[in-house]
Amino acid sequence: MAKYTCAFCAQPFISSSVTVGSEITCPNCGTKNTVTHQETPVVQIPKLKSPAQGEPGDLPVAATANRLIDNIEKVIVGKHDEILQTVMAYFAEGHVLLEDVPGVAKTMLARALSRSIGCAFKRIQCTPDLLPNDITGSSIFNPKTTEFEFRPGPLFAQIVLADEINRATPRAQAALLEAMAERKVTADGNNYELTPPFFLIATQNPIDHEGTFPLPEAQLDRFLVRLSLGYPQFENEVSMLQRLKSQHPIETLETVASAEEILTCQEAVRQVHVDEKVIRYIVQLIQATREHYDIILGGSPRASMALLHCAQSFAAIQGFDFVVPDDVKYIATFVLGHRLILRPESRLRKKTVRGVLDEIINTVPVPQMPAAGFAK
Repeated sequence: MAKYTCAFCAQPFISSSVTVGSEITCPNCGTKNTVTHQETPVVQIPKLKSPAQGEPGDLPVAATANRLIDNIEKVIVGKHDEILQTVMAYFAEGHVLLEDVPGVAKTMLARALSRSIGCAFKRIQCTPDLLPNDITGSSIFNPKTTEFEFRPGPLFAQIVLADEINRATPRAQAALLEAMAERKVTADGNNYELTPPFFLIATQNPIDHEGTFPLPEAQLDRFLVRLSLGYPQFENEVSMLQRLKSQHPIETLETVASAEEILTCQEAVRQVHVDEKVIRYIVQLIQATREHYDIILGGSPRASMALLHCAQSFAAIQGFDFVVPDDVKYIATFVLGHRLILRPESRLRKKTVRGVLDEIINTVPVPQMPAAGFAK
């Protein structure tokens, strides 16, 4: 069996055909694809599980992810890929930065995700006068016990939405860093562990820059992926209005997964097999960003780890227990796009981070091995 990516819908699938020039039909959209040298199997996968366990959608991670995505799509219309990438980051134990114009359901996506899991959800509305203690919590004097008692802030939830994060001051933004990296909060000299699974979704408006404090590169690097929802297509917006005629769909959204299931999925994602050749391919991509002429700041080792963990999560959501280079290529833009800085002269020449990344992905050679060793 070999793994392919459909040229029409860009969804991966498994087929037994490996002959160059033969036609295979995508089970997702029904489009016929012609096998080329680039679509042949590219890495040898060890025979870790039985064939029945290796079929797409049969893994518990895929089943949980599909339930979450289907449930969220009852509220967020026409944004399947963005919802999938959010769930991918959640299962990879990372955090998401949503950067888009107002009114495109950034906040609603976070609310729908929290309702789908039944986790504790808190929202932080970032403003210039927001203090770190407003986020982490503070100690309040109790006259009855004559002692100070710690009152947890909104950061002590399992899913936290930091709305318009770039309106908060750098001091307030920094209050999120420890929680994002270590899943704990330090207040008044004491350490407090956050309840797992902890997930932070931050939003920012890229249009309005008045009264904002842009996130520094060190903080941007803490986010696993950066996504943009964009405006809905015409038919999707019509469908959205039809659903809103009587009441908002989020009011009746049901819980389809538990926190324990999410923790199980996160553990399963860490067990997804990554061949050494794929790991070397990831490092080659990161090295290429550091050496590219148009890039003044390339990917850090944290970017390498983010690319690895997202590839594992993406493969698991698709129902596979192994990672192939196509998984890495698909997620590279979302993982690396906010971590790279172009040279000023490159921006003057109308270069973009997306364009440079596409150039790197098309330039770095993809590891290849004999197709005979690819079968599970």
